Amino acid sequence: MVKKIRKAFSGFSPYIQGHRDMFKCSVLVPLVEKDGKTHVLFEVRSKNLSVQPCEISFPGGGYEDADESFEDTAIRETCEELGLHREDVELFSPMDVFITPFDMIIHPFVGAINYEKININRDEVDHVFLVPLDYLLSAEPQMYNANLDVSVPDDFPYHMIPQGRDYKFKKARYVLYFYRYEGYIIWGITAKILKDFLDQLKE
Repeated sequence: MVKKIRKAFSGFSPYIQGHRDMFKCSVLVPLVEKDGKTHVLFEVRSKNLSVQPCEISFPGGGYEDADESFEDTAIRETCEELGLHREDVELFSPMDVFITPFDMIIHPFVGAINYEKININRDEVDHVFLVPLDYLLSAEPQMYNANLDVSVPDDFPYHMIPQGRDYKFKKARYVLYFYRYEGYIIWGITAKILKDFLDQLKE
């Protein structure tokens, strides 16, 4: 049996437990050089989208079987949404992987895009806007804590666990950030990835 187990794990590449049942995607934090300053580009999603219409996001989307890597996903989605070619996108580095409480694994990247070549896909993007990096580095986001509770079904087998119905499930803390810029509100997952990027720069 040991030999079989050794063979089963030969060449095994560890990842995130449960990933087979989770949605995997990539996003790009796109940097733009304009007027001698570095900016971060954000998208405002089309109002016709079924998922999160009109929300602010980074370019990105789901991993597809044809993608050779999560880097490829980030580049492909950026090109599709902003009308760019692969040579218009330069990835600098991956960022920390973000696992959401909503069965989603997000692989963020940071890189530069050719702003002059943008021709946005109106089916997915309403418009884009730029925020100076200096502004973001000096901005302190508003922060709110939300609690995520365990909700079990009516037929949950309390008799199989210690303390039964008195068992104390742990609560998870989910932090929400809000950045403001000229009437735009950047929040949610986009704000969490943005903050991670800015914190890394500050370090």
